[in-house]
Amino acid sequence: MKVVAINGSPRKNKNTAMLLESALKGAASKGASTELVHLQDYDFKGCVSCFACKVKNCSQPGICLYKDSITPALEAAMAADVIILGSPIYFWDVTGIMRSFMERLMFPVLTYTEGYVGLLERKIPVGCIYTMNVTEDFLNQANYKSLLEPAQAGLARLFGHCEALYAYDTLQFDDYSKYVCTVFDEAKKKQVHHDQFPKDKENAFALGVRLVEQNL
Repeated sequence: MKVVAINGSPRKNKNTAMLLESALKGAASKGASTELVHLQDYDFKGCVSCFACKVKNCSQPGICLYKDSITPALEAAMAADVIILGSPIYFWDVTGIMRSFMERLMFPVLTYTEGYVGLLERKIPVGCIYTMNVTEDFLNQANYKSLLEPAQAGLARLFGHCEALYAYDTLQFDDYSKYVCTVFDEAKKKQVHHDQFPKDKENAFALGVRLVEQNL
């Protein structure tokens, strides 16, 4: 059992990465081997519309055939038994680098056939971990989830299962006094981080467990 986690944050040791690490620990507790990929380490593009994945008698069906530095990570994800995607929310969506990765991951699996069926003959459960500095109330009022759920539905349809974990009101800076950020109360943010983030890590651990159990 192999679990591959993809970090779409430009930061390798902050909220998103820490939750992905917790999810991988949960997966490992069920006997899975794990790998964490930081997209910021790679210089790559989103889908370039070469359509090599759509030609008849494609040499590697379900795999992006445009070769660049992210190719090994895409191949590792497609060979995995579980995939976990993690991203902070930037302007109502995942980061640009995560969006580019998702295009390269999902489009080769999608077919231009009746019902737009997927190519996979096996299920690869997918988890999505989102971190954001807004509160849960703000997210619900702004209806953020309606913007994120279509991609989750696409992942569920193509890979067989998808579930999401949301971490709200996360800590952005170690020292808020260095930045122009008057909409935030530093003491309150740090209190939320102290009280809530350990629970978020526990939830991420449980997510890793559940995703592995989907394929046991």
